Amino acid sequence: MTEPRIVVLGGGFAGLRFVRKYRGPGHITIIDKENHHLFQPLLYQVASAALSATDIATPIRSVFQGRKNVSVVMDEVEELRLSEREVVCSRATLSYDYLVIALGGQTSYFGNDHWATHAPGLKTLEDALTIRSRMLANFELAETSSSTDERAKLMRMVIVGAGPTGVELAGSFADLTRKIFRRNFRNIQPEHSQILLVDGSERVLMPYSPKLSHSAQAQLEKLGVEVQLDTMVTDVEENRITLQRKGSDEKETLDAGLIVWGGGVAASSITQELATPKDRAGRLEVTANLSLPNHPEVFAVGDIAQVKSKNGTAVPGVAPAALQMGQYVAEYLQKKLKSQPLPPAFSYWDKGSLATIGRSKAVAQMGKVEVSGLFAWLSWLLIHLVFLIDFRNRLMTLIQWFFQYINFRAGARIIPTDQFTSRRRDSHLPPQGE
Repeated sequence: MTEPRIVVLGGGFAGLRFVRKYRGPGHITIIDKENHHLFQPLLYQVASAALSATDIATPIRSVFQGRKNVSVVMDEVEELRLSEREVVCSRATLSYDYLVIALGGQTSYFGNDHWATHAPGLKTLEDALTIRSRMLANFELAETSSSTDERAKLMRMVIVGAGPTGVELAGSFADLTRKIFRRNFRNIQPEHSQILLVDGSERVLMPYSPKLSHSAQAQLEKLGVEVQLDTMVTDVEENRITLQRKGSDEKETLDAGLIVWGGGVAASSITQELATPKDRAGRLEVTANLSLPNHPEVFAVGDIAQVKSKNGTAVPGVAPAALQMGQYVAEYLQKKLKSQPLPPAFSYWDKGSLATIGRSKAVAQMGKVEVSGLFAWLSWLLIHLVFLIDFRNRLMTLIQWFFQYINFRAGARIIPTDQFTSRRRDSHLPPQGE
């Protein structure tokens, strides 16, 4: 009897956890368009020049170098043929007996995809490096500008979305400009740069309790971040964003050196053509064992899956949930192929939520326990280090953070020459109000 062919799409948290935990029969092929696993929760640290890309990324091949039954294919998935049990990639078509879809999510601009060029999201290393280069180049250009207005515009940063990504990025930018940049520049005052956090909701970090949301906002404002809630984005252009408060007909146009989009997440576009139930965001609806309806050989895990918890609420798109899904499917499939009793339906164990706001500032919600400040930040630090894939990344990240903490320094402030040249060419911001 031939060994079952298991194909895993995506090398994120869910996909890698499945492969690491699966010990049943068969050969596993991992397909990912990137050659690395990315620790997404720390992307904002790369974007704000606190960490280097290699601190939060690990080559997928190195993770499974000791597993002879695991192959890694760097390719992009173009089509899923569920009826034929085939995965069509740009360079080859692979057949499977079992398929694990763990392609994750992508930035959603709510039908305004043309905004992406002017307001990058924060989902990939490329996004983080783009944001970092633009931000660093803006301050270099401001240092040599003779125009007070241009300096102000170059040092204005607008972050759309007050979820964990937006809050963490805003706090990190505030730490960088108020405590590090202010000692490095001579002709500008980076501590007076404007960091604006915009969201259409009534409070920041909506999934958290109102108490922690208010604490997070207070901590942000103490760092100098301007929080503007109940505000919608109506247009984004090159170095310009238009805002409108709910209930008002007036619109406000701001020129900014950097605009970052953290306002929405949608499932991978590969799901659009699949003839299987999906939710409004394109996430695949699954059965109790995380397989697709009418396709028991296909599983969906992580951000691409629409999973309900016991109380009927949607399981959040966070790393712990993805890890639990990947592990569950590994155990389920392993038992199935070994003809052992199958595990009960998937049940999400909510271990709590953590969001860092800046140096020694964070909020944490673990069941009925709510904490903020230094203790929450230390908890966040420990948990993130534990989840990093290999020992080298944990050690290097810990060294980086400790060094920056005691010296108020950012360790990854290199701007590629071509990117600085491009930014200098595109930095001529229009006069306010034109």
